Amino acid sequence: MFVWPLKIIEMEGKRTNKILLVKGMKTMGISLILMFLGPTIIYLTLSNKEKPLYIPLLILGIIGCSFAVYFAFKGINTILDSMFKKETTDS
Repeated sequence: MFVWPLKIIEMEGKRTNKILLVKGMKTMGISLILMFLGPTIIYLTLSNKEKPLYIPLLILGIIGCSFAVYFAFKGINTILDSMFKKETTDS
């Protein structure tokens, strides 16, 4: 029985960019804060419909939820870029 010799393949340039990873984690942290803050503001606003700040607080809560989704996508994209995007070297 013939067995092919195995090649040892070294992975060059497939390292995680730690600076970009930390940036993505910070973005995900902002998203996490907004994921709790936005719905909380909406809940508090909807429970006090007779207050004069009803409409501005409702708009603020909806904007907070929208930014939470935006920062989540941006953070996941940044984290994936830090792991899988090729490094470009200017030489």
